[in-house]
Amino acid sequence: MRGVVMHGPGDVSVEERERPQIVVPSDAIIRVPASCICGSDLWPYRGIAEMSWPTPMGHEYVGIVEEVGDAVSTIKPGQFVIGSFFASDNTCEICQAGYQTHCVQRQPGAATGAQSEFVRIPLADGTLVATPGEPDPELIPSLLAASDVLGTGWFAAVAAQAGPGKTVAVVGDGAVGLLGVLAAQQLGAERIIAMSRHEPRQKLAREFGATDIVEERGDEGVARVKELTGGLGAHSVVEAVGTEESMRQAIRSTRPGGHVGYVGVFHDVALPVEELFFSGINLHGGPAPVRRFLPEFIDLIWNRRIDPGKVFDLELPLDQAAPGYDAMDTRQAIKVLLRS
Repeated sequence: MRGVVMHGPGDVSVEERERPQIVVPSDAIIRVPASCICGSDLWPYRGIAEMSWPTPMGHEYVGIVEEVGDAVSTIKPGQFVIGSFFASDNTCEICQAGYQTHCVQRQPGAATGAQSEFVRIPLADGTLVATPGEPDPELIPSLLAASDVLGTGWFAAVAAQAGPGKTVAVVGDGAVGLLGVLAAQQLGAERIIAMSRHEPRQKLAREFGATDIVEERGDEGVARVKELTGGLGAHSVVEAVGTEESMRQAIRSTRPGGHVGYVGVFHDVALPVEELFFSGINLHGGPAPVRRFLPEFIDLIWNRRIDPGKVFDLELPLDQAAPGYDAMDTRQAIKVLLRS
């Protein structure tokens, strides 16, 4: 089968790889009609994150079940499914509390190598959720978004306690940040401030529900948020970047008693502990428990109440993955969908 492999920073190719097989009885093999490139894939692409080479790429996926192990009982061949980038049993106490990324049997990188024609999914019964039937083709981008970026942006908004009467600020205008805007709107936020310097992303943020756009960054961005909120700061702030600058901007944009939901994959971030101590704000976040939200997402997308697939502004065949990485790295694209 064909699959995307990264050989080092800036070095991506599509190669023939061995088709995955059932390894343990709780596995499933799915055929992947569509996958995508994630913003977190750009960290190793830019040489920022350490990784062993060569590495199969991709962790976001939808697909048709081809084969299941003997222990799989709820997922059947032929079903169209969505899953998370963490495998979980979805039955332990931690999963039942809604934190499947911390499942006692969790397997990070569950779908490693999903930018390919087939992928093995561990703990299939707990990790995968079937759609009501074969989706219409136009729904596939939105269902694919549900496998990571929608769930990540949604978790950030939930962690920030976005809701009715709240002002929400979103730091980051990538796919996760933009879908954090959509999530805040769905959760009933009264005002949503999107922080973005890029006109196409600003436009999409407004489509998703942003009421205000702040182009400034750093201390200037914080000052602008304070100005828009009567000097107090936002009730809820979504941090969707993962740099020290973005974390400080998020923390300082939050009013005392407010909440920051942080989901940006962090690199070289040192939090100002003394500042946090005296800020009176709440921090909650980490790897998003996407599996918690998948049934709700499927219902919303299936009934065409949300269209998170709009974050895909470039679609390429799998063989053109390398130009897709370059397009995202140079901010020519928000998010790239790859068709197998």
